[in-house]
Amino acid sequence: MKAIQVRNVGGPEALEYVELPVPEPKANEALVEIKAIGVNFIDVYFREGRYPSQLPFTVGQEAAGVVKAVGSDVTTVKPGDRVAYTGLQGSYAEYAVVDASRLVVIPDSLDFESAAAAMLQGMTAHYLLYDTYPLRAGETALIHAAAGGVGLLLVQMAKNLGARVIGTAGSEEKMALAREAGADEVINYATHDFAAAVKDVHVVYDGVGKSTFDKDLEVLRPRGYLVLFGGASGAVPPFDPILLSRKGSLFLTRPTLAHYIATREELVQRADAVLSMIASGKLKLRVSHKYRLADAQQAHRDLEGRKTTGKVLLIP
Repeated sequence: MKAIQVRNVGGPEALEYVELPVPEPKANEALVEIKAIGVNFIDVYFREGRYPSQLPFTVGQEAAGVVKAVGSDVTTVKPGDRVAYTGLQGSYAEYAVVDASRLVVIPDSLDFESAAAAMLQGMTAHYLLYDTYPLRAGETALIHAAAGGVGLLLVQMAKNLGARVIGTAGSEEKMALAREAGADEVINYATHDFAAAVKDVHVVYDGVGKSTFDKDLEVLRPRGYLVLFGGASGAVPPFDPILLSRKGSLFLTRPTLAHYIATREELVQRADAVLSMIASGKLKLRVSHKYRLADAQQAHRDLEGRKTTGKVLLIP
């Protein structure tokens, strides 16, 4: 099978298109023939070595496909099931063996590309809004990178909850996409100081990190929440937590999806909620860029260069 492997961490050139044997499932695993692969910033972090992994490794955390075989102990899925997963390394390939307890069956009305696009970013948006800071009708949320994969879903979900949404984006095109998703106001943070225009928000959902963090603390109301869920612009430097008290007894959290789908029950409930929103039309996905598996390097260059909006997919 063809796969994308990292033998030495580094830039996009570290992604090597290689031939590997088709893996065989162990007792608790399923072999999945992959039809669509989600590309996410966490893949960049592993490729760079920011998140360490034993070398060599096959990149990727998200995919959808068809179960081809199952191990002797598997009861949750069977051959022929259409499934999706996230949070398990090795999806940049034509086949992957996956812990069967982490697979969710996708609705018949949903295609593989939509399922692959929904798992990581859709469930991320869901846990951020419904659990990390449960957003309520009438509250104001500031959402950075509002035209990104998670951002567009956050905007839609927040508006469905009845919140007021202020989005930021880095170009006129991206601002238009955020407005189309439902944002009440959109600020170009490449040309304008969002902290000068925004005040008294209940929560900031920030996947950008280094370049927005300091100003995030300026726009929150007392006892507001800064939900830092990513670092697209780089890691936030160390700081003295007393700064949070000086800014109004603020709350800061750095959540990750893995802790919000830790049990199979929570995984299935969250995935079903997101996939049902998409199937019913309450949540619209934007799959803006599709690349061949062999072109994974270019996909990473475009993602890191902020040339993409919505979801990026690889197709084996």
